[in-house]
Amino acid sequence: MAYPSVPLSSCNASLIPFPTLPNATITSLLASPITNYSTVITSAGNFNHPTIAITNASFCNITVTYTHTDHNDSINVESWLPLSNWNGRLQATGGSGWTAGRWIPSYWTMEGAIGEGYATSTTDAGLGYALYPDVWALTSLENVNANLLEDFASVSLNDQAIIAKDLIEGFYGQKAEYSYFSGCSGGGRQGLVLAQKYPDAYDGIAASSPAIDQPEFRIASAWAGLVMEWMGEVPWPCEFDFVTDKSVEVCDGVDGVVDGVIADPYACNFDPFALVGNEFNCSQTGKTMQLSKAAAIVANATWTGPSSSDGEFLWYGPNVGADLTGDIYENGQGWAQTSCSANATCVPVQQILFEYWVTYFIEKNATLFNSSLGLSHKEYDDILRASSQQYDSIFGSSDPDLSQFRDAGGKMITYHGLADGTVPTRGMQRYYDDVSSITPDVHDFYRFFEAPGIAHCSGGPGGQPITTFDAMRAWVENGIAPDTLPVAFNDTAGTLNERFLCPYPTRTLYNATCGDGTIAECFFCD
Repeated sequence: MAYPSVPLSSCNASLIPFPTLPNATITSLLASPITNYSTVITSAGNFNHPTIAITNASFCNITVTYTHTDHNDSINVESWLPLSNWNGRLQATGGSGWTAGRWIPSYWTMEGAIGEGYATSTTDAGLGYALYPDVWALTSLENVNANLLEDFASVSLNDQAIIAKDLIEGFYGQKAEYSYFSGCSGGGRQGLVLAQKYPDAYDGIAASSPAIDQPEFRIASAWAGLVMEWMGEVPWPCEFDFVTDKSVEVCDGVDGVVDGVIADPYACNFDPFALVGNEFNCSQTGKTMQLSKAAAIVANATWTGPSSSDGEFLWYGPNVGADLTGDIYENGQGWAQTSCSANATCVPVQQILFEYWVTYFIEKNATLFNSSLGLSHKEYDDILRASSQQYDSIFGSSDPDLSQFRDAGGKMITYHGLADGTVPTRGMQRYYDDVSSITPDVHDFYRFFEAPGIAHCSGGPGGQPITTFDAMRAWVENGIAPDTLPVAFNDTAGTLNERFLCPYPTRTLYNATCGDGTIAECFFCD
């Protein structure tokens, strides 16, 4: 099918029809032409996609500002519409962290989308360019800005889809043939919310490493630091890095292939206490030290995840092999991150995941930042319980009933790194299991792939599934369900390994009789 090109002169705000949005008023529409735009977007930042080169692209940058009736909000949706070589499709993008979009990672995905001929869009959910919630979370002491929180959590996502589709129809004179959404982390959460609450918004969704269950995992992220406080001993970061390196060394070959990647962390019974007293070189001190028992205790507690003062399970921790300090893969803040002074005094690093959430949404008091300091175990239990009770329905983003998305004909793919040190993979497993219990035919419209050795969205020694989005599109347009996702990575010897990911709950297994662990043909799903 042929899709229209649009002259540069059409990128004029006076010529572009205002979109129609129920229960809202469009307050402005700005348009500016961008010409001869060139850049390269790598897969490391455009998570569901391969590296994409953009050469001399020209597009119309349109920003629509609107407000919901009686909400006193002001939300911006930014859309880029190609002037030529449009492929007839919309690829909307998600945000990350405390941003809904209009932030660097969102623009990376938009650049990649433009490079492949998509119209693309992003929303700020009314949060502007704020990277943290301190500027918008409270209307006053103990009063959460419920309207903006709901905009951020879900409402603005459907608005974004409606506005982008309307702009496309008004600009090109025809509707997008297909509409897609691509996101990771916070963007992955947004993708799942769209499937859960707005099943007609997009034909297909790539929702990777989704930061769902935020009322739980944000509280869980402070667990290791509190264990150190309660124990009265704080290890050096290099101790945790040593434990992580050893866990990879011990668990690497469990799958029959030694390649520097833990293929199945659940099949390896790694004991950090067996390392206590072992000597290693500490990168922070440049000296040899022995692993402390405290480091083994904290590492084990982090992997196990938080438990209540009565010993009951509260939430999941990251897997064995995940980065505990944020120093190994340079990918986020590890749950057991510590900071040490020149006189060898170490303290836990306060978890940003925890601090902003508890300060502004649980305590609702901006003066209590660093509120994990001095918490008792019982107080910690109470905070997690309050977080779940108050925000699961708004921001948990884990409704397992996707039957309406299925009935709308939608298709969705998720990958999640098994070495994710920020958002525990086991939370995603729990969610997919819950979806499966409600919708046994889940594989017919939604598939989840675990990615060995991948940290949060990208990074780590494993292979990143860079064909995720394209596989989802092929599923939507051609009915080709992805039985596997191909990956490739260099092992510790620098040898290229080609492999594939299998849809959960199956795993990628090595056929030892094949004899070559570097080629995909020697692996199978089971």
